[in-house]
Amino acid sequence: MSKELTSGNVSRTMIKFAGPMILGNLLQQCYNIADTLIVGQVLGAEALAAVGSAYTLMTFLTSILIGLCMGSGSVFSYYYGRRDNLRMKDGILASFLFIGGISILMNILVFAGLDGILRLLQTPASLEGLMREYVWLIFWEIFFVFLYNYYAFLLRAVGDSVTPLWFLGIASVLNIILDLWFVMGLHWGIGGAAIATVIAQIVSGVGIGIYTWWKEPGLRPDFGRARQAMGQMKEIVRFSLAASIQQSVMNFGILMIQGLVNSFGTAVMAAYAAAVKIDSFAYMPAQEFGNSFSIFISQNHGAGKRERVGEGVRAAVKISVEFCVIVSVFVFLAAPYLMMIFVNPGETEIIRVGVGYLRVEGSFYCGIGILFLLYGYYRGIGWPEMSVVLTVISLGTRVLLAYVLAPMPKIGVWGIWWAIPIGWLLADVTGLVVMKKKRK
Repeated sequence: MSKELTSGNVSRTMIKFAGPMILGNLLQQCYNIADTLIVGQVLGAEALAAVGSAYTLMTFLTSILIGLCMGSGSVFSYYYGRRDNLRMKDGILASFLFIGGISILMNILVFAGLDGILRLLQTPASLEGLMREYVWLIFWEIFFVFLYNYYAFLLRAVGDSVTPLWFLGIASVLNIILDLWFVMGLHWGIGGAAIATVIAQIVSGVGIGIYTWWKEPGLRPDFGRARQAMGQMKEIVRFSLAASIQQSVMNFGILMIQGLVNSFGTAVMAAYAAAVKIDSFAYMPAQEFGNSFSIFISQNHGAGKRERVGEGVRAAVKISVEFCVIVSVFVFLAAPYLMMIFVNPGETEIIRVGVGYLRVEGSFYCGIGILFLLYGYYRGIGWPEMSVVLTVISLGTRVLLAYVLAPMPKIGVWGIWWAIPIGWLLADVTGLVVMKKKRK
């Protein structure tokens, strides 16, 4: 199902390629909500708190692996666009050995450091037993998280965004069925929820690996060229680490903002928790469109089609801005009703704070939409370090301004809300100025 992105109508090609990636992320979001509901409704508040804390940890660990695979995907798509199959196969082997080795090392380290991790998360004594049981089981999925994402980004690099969606869909449905069976049917408690997730991840990781090996022989790593692959390791490491650092920095910045939000008390914490879910759901399509745009740019850059790259940039900006404007208007107008999906209508203070957050952030979704395109553009043209720079500018500005403005009595929590779009806009300006100079 490989498909070149170097020909055909630019806008239609990008939208058609991005569609399955956006649907896959929406499916993942829906699964997370379903999983939370099952654990919360069946096992109670303590189990929900334990799973929530573990989810934050796993999101951080997963972001490292996703970043590594994403960076390697940029290399694959570049050589695919150049029709340099030999170099691509060498990159595939080098990437598999590098990221696979990191995932195994990560798995060993988290098991060895389990006690320290629980202390670092400041796990309450009442939850420590539940957390230990859940985390010890959920850590077994780490290698299979690598396996799924490695093959997903490999297939997307050659224009196939549909197959990863199928395997993600199978895993999500299987996870929910197993959750219901293990937790409600067999009464395995929080351990049952973890086992369900691990089994679903194994199915998706092993399944997509077998599919790729069987259906795409041209994408099989050639172990007979291990020596040549080592010569390409430097390029793979450069792209992979840059994307992984970008993902990690984003998560670290979010954790720092969370700490500041917590200082304003329960109502603000609850409002922020609900509003952030709405916020991330609203701009998620723009994020996935930016990731698909990166593969489009990389393939065409590799093929030497500079005019098509320029046309792709203009078309992507138009598509992203139009989408973000529509979503901004909707979120601004519907903010109170969106908050009431997560919060009881009687919690007027929580709703008021959440609506304020959504109306500030929602007014500037174009800013983050452009930023996602800039991340994708710089990865696509072979300059992944610039994506890291833009991430640092965006999150650095956000954290610095938030910590400066929030303590001021007349500004307070609004300083945190306004710091976020200001960070987006400063990163946008930087990225666009550098792009203009580089294109000249």
